[in-house]
Amino acid sequence: MKMRMQCAFLLFILLAVTSCSKESVAPAVTIEAENVQAVEGALLQLVNEHRQAIGAAPLAFSELAYSYANEHTEYMIATGNTSHHDFNTRASKIAEAVDAKAVAENVAKDYDTAKQAFEGWFASPDHRSTMEGTFSHTAVSVKRAPDGQLYFTQLFYLQ
Repeated sequence: MKMRMQCAFLLFILLAVTSCSKESVAPAVTIEAENVQAVEGALLQLVNEHRQAIGAAPLAFSELAYSYANEHTEYMIATGNTSHHDFNTRASKIAEAVDAKAVAENVAKDYDTAKQAFEGWFASPDHRSTMEGTFSHTAVSVKRAPDGQLYFTQLFYLQ
């Protein structure tokens, strides 16, 4: 009986030490953030490669557009839908801040990779027209919803 108590106590200590380790949680969060950033970068690269292939100038990254794209992506996750809700307000704020002459937006979900999102936009005449449009700056926001679904917002503007 005493041996069983000692074994149970050792098992309890072992489980307590291994299950409370902080190291197993932090890397997962970091890896997730890096994965989403990699998708953002890959999608921007795909759009710019396509633009160059058709003779259009590549788009410069914009922190301002990224901020608004992030905000909208978070909104879409909160509502569970893709939308251009309040686009006119985003466009007006961007236009005012950088004297933009035109602002446009592509949104998506139900894609697991940057390539899939790009191909979805490419297959849609309206989205493709936006990617190929006369713009100078862009930013892509990709965020993962609690259910694991990726949401995408890409803002474009001409300065």
